[in-house]
Amino acid sequence: MTSPPATAPLPPDPSGPAAAPAASPPSTASASSAPFTAPAPAALSGLRVLDLATLFAGPLAATLLGDFGADVVKVEHPDRPDPSRGHGPDRDGVGLWWKLLGRNKRTVTLDLSAPGGRDILLRLAAGADVVIENFRPGTLERWGLGWAELSAVNPRLVLTRVTGFGQFGPYAHRPGFGTLAEAMSGFAAVTGEPDGPPTLPPFGLADSIAALATSYAVLTALAARAATGRGQVVDMAIIEPILTVLGPQPIWYDQLGYVQPRTGNRSRNNAPRNTYRTADGQWLAVSTSAQSVAERVLRLVGRPELAEEPWFASGAGRARHTEELDAAVGGWIARRTRAEVLTAFEKAEAAVAPVYDIREVMDDPQYRALDTITEVDDPELGPLRMQNVLFRLSETPGAIRWAGRPHGADTDEVLGELGLTGADIAELRAQGAL
Repeated sequence: MTSPPATAPLPPDPSGPAAAPAASPPSTASASSAPFTAPAPAALSGLRVLDLATLFAGPLAATLLGDFGADVVKVEHPDRPDPSRGHGPDRDGVGLWWKLLGRNKRTVTLDLSAPGGRDILLRLAAGADVVIENFRPGTLERWGLGWAELSAVNPRLVLTRVTGFGQFGPYAHRPGFGTLAEAMSGFAAVTGEPDGPPTLPPFGLADSIAALATSYAVLTALAARAATGRGQVVDMAIIEPILTVLGPQPIWYDQLGYVQPRTGNRSRNNAPRNTYRTADGQWLAVSTSAQSVAERVLRLVGRPELAEEPWFASGAGRARHTEELDAAVGGWIARRTRAEVLTAFEKAEAAVAPVYDIREVMDDPQYRALDTITEVDDPELGPLRMQNVLFRLSETPGAIRWAGRPHGADTDEVLGELGLTGADIAELRAQGAL
């Protein structure tokens, strides 16, 4: 596999240490899909990130930074690659999840517990802006790579520590995964049918939420560094961000003693809100959070008199009449095909969406217009389709420059940028440090 294409250097980030230049990425969007196609310097060009983390919050946070131009160097153990390379389906022995999670990263191998590997990591950290790690608390310190050692070589460094339970407290040293956060946060307790068991998501929900929060935390710490000139430690516990997106449950309990129950697809806050089956066996989701939309839906389904009821004037009032409202909306939808319902709802300016599986996501015209699923050329597997960068910027767009690369593919290149010769690198390999 070839190295990522070289491009002309960009000016270094004036607020940070000298970092390896990042490429000016071409846009991945097609010319007809969006106005954001002109090549331009990415928003995070000049930022150097060392990704020491695995499974999944820390690495995904690094991916999000790399998507907008950060030079992300993925550090993996020589004999134990990031487990995401082996998670889920593969094609011809190449893990597909890794192609997504490892995109826009250069990959190097280092044994951080070996003296030679430790020394190389400190040299890399000296020129980096951010280190992201998810070892159990105390592990980096045991290797002589804790905050004291890292900040000594680079006082402007942001050390980002992503763990299940945070850096202190009675659970800090427990192994932690997103599944545990989904259980402990209260998410599973409110998910599922009322008479069914608590339900866990079939994907890494808590990890993904923590990744978004971590990338935000990194940029917040970098903004503080621009003002103070000093780096700092980010302590991200995966059990916490998911609590934020669960909404007002803590304050409801604190003030009212109210514990939100499982309600299936219904809501205790408004109605009608559910999934409904059409005459051709398809499923649709309807939401009426806005009062005006709720009124339009009831007029559309031929029950305008319900919208005149006093209880209909608030979301909470409508929620107390869920059975009646679901019967009205569900009965009307059940007599029509999905296409007929979607057309009628659009004409009425009411909120509805088909329940898609991934096949329909890949074909949807709105996703196509946004280039949400974009194509990336990969030397190992050829053209790949995957999620595009998270949002569009009109002046400094992000891009997928390459998909996840083979284990250690860029080790010689990255170490060469530190001034190591071929003989130096060969000696480190002989020592088992690479």
